Amino acid sequence: MILVLMGVSGSGKTTVGKLLARQLGWNFVEADDYHSAANVEKMRRGEPLTDEDRRPWLDQLRQRIDEAAEHGENIVLACSALRHAYQDYLERDEPGLVHYVYLYGSEEVIRRRIAARTGHFMNPNLLHSQFETLEPPEHALRVDVDSPPEAIASEIRRHFGL
Repeated sequence: MILVLMGVSGSGKTTVGKLLARQLGWNFVEADDYHSAANVEKMRRGEPLTDEDRRPWLDQLRQRIDEAAEHGENIVLACSALRHAYQDYLERDEPGLVHYVYLYGSEEVIRRRIAARTGHFMNPNLLHSQFETLEPPEHALRVDVDSPPEAIASEIRRHFGL
């Protein structure tokens, strides 16, 4: 099973993903680690990525998903996957194994969370553009980010019977 925790920057994908992976004994994959240095620098400057910028990143993520499926590896993937096209691309080869969890919250709540965190390259000025781009998958489990990470992880486990 591949659980993709998706949503805008600051929605808790990494925090919840690491916790969930640890609870399940699964591997955690951070999609941000697959961005090129040029993409990271562009986001640091507050410039939104284009589809062309994202293509190599999405290719690597799909390759990682395909490898996990091939080896029977369960993973939790923290990935923004903002648009339907990205979601469809990531699950294209393994539609039965990839399951989306949409971590949602208001722009105001997420902005406060981003302001409180340190050490992340994402420029807070890009948040609004992410909300404009966001196309949550219709088939995703929707979880409100106002809950504590432990409660979110528990809800995900309960929903998927894990």
